[in-house]
This record gives sequence, structure tokens and C-alpha cells, in this order.
Amino acid sequence: MDAERKLTFLLENKRLDGALSAIAAKVYAGERINEEEGLLLYERGELGYLGVLANFIREKRHGAVTYFNRNFHIEPTNLCVYDCKFCSYSRLIKHRDDGWEATMEEMLNQVRSYDNEPVTEVHIVGGVLPQYNMAFYMDLFTAIKRHRPNLHVKALTPVEYHYIFKKAKVDYATGMAMMKDAGLDSMPGGGAEIFHPEIREQIAKDKCNAEQWLQIHEVWHRLGMHSNATMLYGHIEQYWHRIDHMERLRRLQDKTGGFQTFIPLKFRNKDNQMSHVPETTVVEDLRNYAISRIYLDNFPHIKAYWAMISRETAQLALGFGVNDIDGTLDDTTKIYSMAGAEEQHPAMSTRELVELIRNAGRHPVERDTLYRVITDYKDVVFEDEQPGKQSRYYQLPVLNDK
Repeated sequence: MDAERKLTFLLENKRLDGALSAIAAKVYAGERINEEEGLLLYERGELGYLGVLANFIREKRHGAVTYFNRNFHIEPTNLCVYDCKFCSYSRLIKHRDDGWEATMEEMLNQVRSYDNEPVTEVHIVGGVLPQYNMAFYMDLFTAIKRHRPNLHVKALTPVEYHYIFKKAKVDYATGMAMMKDAGLDSMPGGGAEIFHPEIREQIAKDKCNAEQWLQIHEVWHRLGMHSNATMLYGHIEQYWHRIDHMERLRRLQDKTGGFQTFIPLKFRNKDNQMSHVPETTVVEDLRNYAISRIYLDNFPHIKAYWAMISRETAQLALGFGVNDIDGTLDDTTKIYSMAGAEEQHPAMSTRELVELIRNAGRHPVERDTLYRVITDYKDVVFEDEQPGKQSRYYQLPVLNDK
């Protein structure tokens, strides 16, 4: 049964709660739900019901297409001036012996190590330290672009930018314009956590607040550039905090249209100051993806980080509104694994990603960071790998490199 028929069948169910039926009718008509209705979905929406609504929206927009990209991470340092209670990754400066601090040359060597691989994106994010200042990152972006001009630099969150601009005594508009000129192509969505101060003050007290986070993204969008957004869920927040968070994002997206993707991030409780907080179930994870897809009607894409939630859960999420599962990563990130993610060495070849998507009954498409199609894998047949060959990526014809 296709997505529209399932939703029609749901609407014809006389036993469905009236308020939930009204929300389903809004979804069918393409109408926006309000905050009260979003909260109702969290409080009373069962998994199957939410899946029908979210998948209807997903398939109406994207059909069976599921995106991924070929990327790698650079993590300059896991030392940080901030003390976020949920973070398993960073170490305070007083615990410097437990961390790492990469030099610019070491980071550039990471970029060079992919010279013969058809990666399209480098994702740069890590801890916040004084020596990684505005000049450092501008020089890094410029050096990456000089070495590989077509490599998309997706780097740093408002947490880093707020800190380095404050130290450099420049305003957000000036600072972001300078970063763009240095080679920054887009911003990842990290550092959002939960916007409401009631929660943010408890879990991430020292770093930029919600208004500053949103303002930096707005400035970036006004420059004609794109970014992503996240929400850290499943810890001490309540459902209404999640709706408040998504409502703030939805309002900014109405103003700028600059967000590409929303990524719900599951709280993991390994080796952090919130280890006493239990993690959410897979059912709750899927409900959250579905409600995110329903509520954020002006966000083009919903992404599940397979490295954070496991390959199996990522496959399931493709039926609950998700149409992107991130990239190959190639074991270049420790942010997820140090927090207790199932993937302790997150790396997948292009073939593995394609097969994961196909096995979920979806249509795999490799994209660049801006969602331009690079290779459509719908009918691609992989040749068997040669014995001893350890290729991390498969080089296939580029369909659209504009």
C-alpha cells in the first residue's frame, strides 16, 4: 500500500482520536500544524500513526530517494573551554593530557590523504580553544581551498564562531563574511542542543545561547549560504521543549530559507556528567524522527546519522520521515563513538551505504553537500572487489557536477 493510500485509510478510521484525525487531515492537505498539535503528537501519537503521516510527507517530497554523500571529518581538538554536561567527547583544559590538539599541518595532511578519493565534503568541528582563533580557521579554510578547490568545506558551529568573533572583536555579520571569503562553504548544525533556557542552562550553561545561535545562522543565510540544524533529545528535556526548539527553527526558516537539513541527535550517556540519565528507546527515536518531519514543514530534508543510532535504526528511520543518512565518514570522527554509539569505528564504503538503503526498499542517490545529484545508484550493479583491494570509495561517473 503506497503512502497516500495508507494515510487515506487512516483518515477513514472512525476509531481514531478526533484531534489526531484532524492533524492527519492537515498533513494530507499540506497544512502546517501548530505548537499545540505538535505537542499532542508527542503525547498521544502512536508509532504506526506517526509513521504514516511522516512517510506521506517524505514520499510526497522525495519519493523513495534517500541521499548520502562521501565525506570525512577533521576534529582539530577534543579540548574545550566549555563544560557541557552531556559531552563525552571534550576534555577541559586542565585535563590536557587526555586530549589532542592538531596542528594546521596535521589537518592539511588529513585532507591530502584523500587526494585520490572522490570525496566531496570535509566536515570540521571540535572543541573550543583560544589558539584556534579566527585567523587560524581562515588560514585553514584558505589552505584547503588552495589545495583542493572543489572540496566543500562545512565547518564550525555558532559555538565556535561566537567565541572566536568575540575574541577578535568583530560582529557576526563581519565575521561570517570573512569566513565566507576565506573558503567556508556551509555550516553544520551542531551546538543547538535544546534552545529553551530552562534546559540549556543546565546542560550547556557557558556557551552561546539560543538567540546567538540563531542569529549567526541568520547572518549566514543572509549571505546567500546554507546550513543545517540539530536538536539533542532524550535527556532531561520534556516534549514541549522539543516543540519550542523546532518552532524557533521553523520561524527562522520562514524568514531566510537557508536551512537544508534537520538532524535529531540522540543523547548517549557513556562517560559524561549525565550518565545517570537513561537513553531513549528505538521506538522513541523513530517517533521523534517522524514528528520532526511533520512539524518542520519548511525544512527540505530530515537526516539520521547512522553512526550515532546504528545502521539498523537508520534503515528503520527511512520509513519515519528520514530521507538522508549522512555519509561514508571513513572512521574520521570520534564524537559519536566516545559517547557510546553502536558504531565504535564509523566507516562505510559507498557500496555498503547503497546496499543499506536498497535493503530498506529505498532509492540510493549520492549527493554533494548542497543536494545536487552526483550519482544515481538506482540501477548501478557493483563489480566484485578484487582480492586485496581496499578501496574506501567507488569512483563512478558524475551525473551533475554543476
